[in-house]
Amino acid sequence: MLEIKPIENLEEISTLKQAYFAQSTAPLDGMWHFGFVPMSTHFGFYEQETLVGYCCINGEGYMLQFYLSNDTKMDAKELFTLIAEQNNSVIGAVNGAFVSTAEPQYLSLSLDNASAVKVNSLMYKQKEASKQSTIPGFELKLAESEQLEQFVEFAATTIGAPEQWLTGYFGNLINRKELFGYWSENELIATGECRLFDEYQTGYADLGMIVAQSQRGKGIATQMLNWLVNSANQRGLTPICSTESSNVGAQKAIKRAGLSSSNRIVQVEFNNK
Repeated sequence: MLEIKPIENLEEISTLKQAYFAQSTAPLDGMWHFGFVPMSTHFGFYEQETLVGYCCINGEGYMLQFYLSNDTKMDAKELFTLIAEQNNSVIGAVNGAFVSTAEPQYLSLSLDNASAVKVNSLMYKQKEASKQSTIPGFELKLAESEQLEQFVEFAATTIGAPEQWLTGYFGNLINRKELFGYWSENELIATGECRLFDEYQTGYADLGMIVAQSQRGKGIATQMLNWLVNSANQRGLTPICSTESSNVGAQKAIKRAGLSSSNRIVQVEFNNK
């Protein structure tokens, strides 16, 4: 009989996480899987005290990852439906799932229980390394620790993200030397990220950027992406990124920077709603 229990130490499921990423047909989005997933609640699936799978649920009641080993006797569809229909008292309410089209097994199980599906984001990847042109003199500068407050204030104002979360997120990027800024007349008008992976997807660099509202439409986004793409390629890494399905401006800039999209992140609402 399979038992579901909370996972307190994520190191317990490191081997299962590796198998989860190995199943994907394309690199998975870094922000979702290394930003949001660690903040979610993880539950382990145990068969005769042996850990055979896991899932994680975020604070809004949406599943972000689901994995069940092929070595277990439990049927994955049966277990997933049990969770989706809120029939497990340990996990509790589950409203739906965020899942990418690069995760075929997890996606199929989510669709089996779906009452509604909509595209949340587009996932991009560079097809082949090629030096993109940048305007002479255009360069991003590595963020310094004493500039953390400035970066947090800029992002909070521009995209409305919580300052507490931004402080931890940007602080970590600064320590890892993965956060960059673009200034005009001593004013920070754009930020760029070139996030590297410590495990699972080490051949990729996950790019991100924020451009001030007043500076959009001036080509800054394209130049920033070109710079970040070149920086990743110089390290022998393949750039990936994602953007909301409604952000047409970002989609155009990403395409001009030489990245293409063949996968999506979708939001699935379960039948229980």
